[in-house]
Amino acid sequence: MTAPAVQVDTTSASAVHIGIGSNLERPVQQVLQARDALADLPKTRLLGFSPLYRNPAVGPHGQPDYVNAVAAIETRLAPHELLDALQAIEANQGRVRGSVRWAPRILDLDLLLYGNCEISDERLTIPHPRMQQRAFVLKPLLDIAPDMDVPGLGSVTALLAAVSEASLQRIDEDEAMTGRRDDAL
Repeated sequence: MTAPAVQVDTTSASAVHIGIGSNLERPVQQVLQARDALADLPKTRLLGFSPLYRNPAVGPHGQPDYVNAVAAIETRLAPHELLDALQAIEANQGRVRGSVRWAPRILDLDLLLYGNCEISDERLTIPHPRMQQRAFVLKPLLDIAPDMDVPGLGSVTALLAAVSEASLQRIDEDEAMTGRRDDAL
């Protein structure tokens, strides 16, 4: 059964957090290009952007590592309108949606949080499902929103304390700017 549509007042802006990930075609540049595209969305302002993190891919083995970050925006776009805009950014950067779950991706934009809304329908679930299990979402979210409470789940600090950060590697600013790893030079 589908939950009733959530009514969001779009006359005032909502604080939104978006997970960004890539593991194909120069992932650092893909993530930074996505950040810039978010800043260019109509009725939207980029408020913050986390450091970049490298981590092993979730899903089929043999994939390249992902580069992940979280962006904070303020928007007057309604949740589903924003989802459409995020999917358009993905498509513009070359993502082709396939049937393989957790396949390698040029770009993955996940609508993690939309204000204090809880949404569950055939297209969108907020808070994003499984975000509380993923250090590559929680750590960058903590970096830009240390006092954040995730509706129905608790504080980002407590959620991160419950998962392992061992696989996360913060990408230094030189690599973020050049897109090259020190060990690849």
